[in-house]
Amino acid sequence: MKTSSYATIYIVAFIVLLLHSHNVNGSSVNNNVRGGNNNLLKASAKATPRASGSDAKCVKISVAGPAGIGGDIVAQLAPHDAPNTVANFLSYVDKKYYQGTIFHRVIKGFMVQGGGFTQAFYQSDATEKAGQAGPIKNEAGQPNSRGTLSMARTNDPDSATSQFFINTVDNKSLDKTDSGAGYAVFGKVLKGMDVVDSIESTQTTTMGSFSDVPQAPIYMKDVVVVPCP
Repeated sequence: MKTSSYATIYIVAFIVLLLHSHNVNGSSVNNNVRGGNNNLLKASAKATPRASGSDAKCVKISVAGPAGIGGDIVAQLAPHDAPNTVANFLSYVDKKYYQGTIFHRVIKGFMVQGGGFTQAFYQSDATEKAGQAGPIKNEAGQPNSRGTLSMARTNDPDSATSQFFINTVDNKSLDKTDSGAGYAVFGKVLKGMDVVDSIESTQTTTMGSFSDVPQAPIYMKDVVVVPCP
């Protein structure tokens, strides 16, 4: 009886130890899994920074116009894709160049363009606003997809100064190819595409040699650097 009792005690104790060992290891495994998930989340966040990198910069374009048109457009700039273009754009922002400039070219199903002329344009003064810097080198490479900001230029690829446009559709014909220089994308709208769409929907006319001009002035009240949303 004594020997049998001791044997029973030993067996029960052994089972308890096994169960205890299993719970600890299970807890350890669960902790490792949770810790692993946290590490994966951190790695994922680090591996998917904002489009322009950790030094992301955004601008707010405040727009005013006739009834039904107006509001803020917030766009994130892309210095890693087009560093000189972004620097050029920010230089105009810093000196308040865009303040009062108009969207003088609006084409439905294509884009809205501005940043060069003032409202004097509507009094037959087609002189661009004073204070433009020299032209910059074309940094085309990113796709001209809906909502992207791109530099306007002449037929000379390296002729962009202050004017820019916002694509309202995917404009693959404006992208760089083996046979075409393309147009340099330097940012993308994050908020306010409804404002862009309202500009695009405005009625246009021809003024002198300029076609696709909004019938009433639509202008930028200001363009400022803001925190990215």
